[in-house]
Amino acid sequence: MASPDQDLAPVLDKDGVRLTVDDALATVTLTNPAKRNAQSPALWRALAEAGRSLPGSVRVVVLRGEGQSFSAGLDRQMFTPEGIPGEPTFIELARRDDAELDASIAEFQEAFTWWRQSDFVSVAAVQGHAIGAGFQLALACDLRVVADDVQFAMRETSLGLVPDLTGTHPLVSLVGYARALEICATGRYVQAEEAVTSGLANVAVPVGELDAAVRDLAGALLAAPRDAVVETKALLRGASGRTYDEQRAAERQAQARRLRDLAGVGE
Repeated sequence: MASPDQDLAPVLDKDGVRLTVDDALATVTLTNPAKRNAQSPALWRALAEAGRSLPGSVRVVVLRGEGQSFSAGLDRQMFTPEGIPGEPTFIELARRDDAELDASIAEFQEAFTWWRQSDFVSVAAVQGHAIGAGFQLALACDLRVVADDVQFAMRETSLGLVPDLTGTHPLVSLVGYARALEICATGRYVQAEEAVTSGLANVAVPVGELDAAVRDLAGALLAAPRDAVVETKALLRGASGRTYDEQRAAERQAQARRLRDLAGVGE
C-alpha cells in the first residue's frame, strides 16, 4: 500500500507506529512491513501514545498498515524462551501474581481502547492478513474498509490463549455470539465477502482502491457537522446497554442539546 501520509511531518514515529495529522484527519500507520506489522509491547505502548497525542481538532482517525498485510498478529519472538529484549517473556508474565498480571494485560489493552472515543470516528483500512492481535486492532475501530484480499482470523485459541486485546466485545456485537464463537474457536479465515455480509466490514474494494475508498469515507465523515456526529456516535454506542424506552429518552436528550446549540439557546 502507498503511504498517503508520507509527506506530512509525523507527530510520532517510533516502534513501528507513525502518527500524522492533517487538520481534522489523523493517520496512524503500522510501519514494519518486513515483519507484516507484527505486534509487540513496544508497538502497543506507541499506539497508546498516539492516542494521547491526538490534537483536539481531529475528527477522523485512519488506521492502516504498510505493505501487503495490515498486521499478522503477535511478534513470534514473544513465544520464544528468550522473548523480545527488554520485554517480559510469557513465562515471566505467567509467574506474576494476579494483580500484576491483570495490570500488565490492562496496559497492553490501552493500545486498543482509545479508538472508540466519542469525539472522533476511527476507520481501519485493512488489507492482507489481520490475524489475532491484528484482527483485534481492526475491531477496535468504529468502521472497517477492507481490500478484497483481506484475511481475518482469531488464532489465539490455537496457541492455548484467549483473545484479550478488547476484540471479543466488538466481535460479538458485529456478528453475534454463535458466529463469534465459531470464528474464535476454529481460528479460520474470514475473507472479504463474508466480512461484509456478516457486518465485520462496511465495504470491500480491490486492494489497489483501498486508500481511495478510505479517503472518500473520511471526506464524507468530515462533511457532517462535528457535534452532530459526536452526539450520534455516543447515542449509538450506548444503545446496546439501554432498553428501548431508555434509548428513546437518550435520543430526546441528545436532540434537545443539538436544537439548543443550533438555536444558540443555553441549557
